[in-house]
Amino acid sequence: MQYAVIIPAAGSGKRMNAGKNKLFLTVQDVPVIIHTLQVFETDSLCKAIYLSINPAERESFELLIKQYKIKKIKAMVAGGKERQESVYQALKAVNEADIVLVHDGARPFIRHSTIRHLVEKADESKAAIVAVPVKDTVKRVENGQITETVERSSLWAAQTPQAFHMSILKKAYELAERDSFFGTDDASLVERLGVPVAIVEGQYDNIKLTTKEDLYFAEAILNNRLSTPEG
Repeated sequence: MQYAVIIPAAGSGKRMNAGKNKLFLTVQDVPVIIHTLQVFETDSLCKAIYLSINPAERESFELLIKQYKIKKIKAMVAGGKERQESVYQALKAVNEADIVLVHDGARPFIRHSTIRHLVEKADESKAAIVAVPVKDTVKRVENGQITETVERSSLWAAQTPQAFHMSILKKAYELAERDSFFGTDDASLVERLGVPVAIVEGQYDNIKLTTKEDLYFAEAILNNRLSTPEG
């Protein structure tokens, strides 16, 4: 089952405090966005890539895509102020896949094997996301005081990609726009339709690069990947 993937890449990355789009920062001399794009470029199941970008950065993206020979980009659309708006603009451009993935541009370490399991699950159940079990003890806090220790055996930390039947994701976004509803991720929009969302267990190293400290982890992950490549 082939798929199309939407990658929102229009964010400013304020928490990275880099003075520019964090996706242009490099890990082992390669921009973060290129690491992410290369995962899908080299996946035979990926039919098309759609990027949501800041129009002011179009030339920078075009230069990188040309330099690193990324061939599967079908469109670069103007993103919005919020991630949800950026994904929706790209979703409107997708027209050649029944399964659509949404993946963070700053999450470059997703594995092909996980993507394939996700696509299979989404094809079967209509909606699925990559997630990992929560390892830490979770506390609910109000006004600086713990009010509850949350039982964690049923808690999972959501990641991306998140995968959906095209018709379901479009309906979810149309409803969210109608209701002016902003969710925490794509699955939260689909959940509002009453559609069950399945879980595919991912890896803990599928991190999202958010702060400067994450760049150190990224270097370590890449070094580990070079010494123990995916089978």
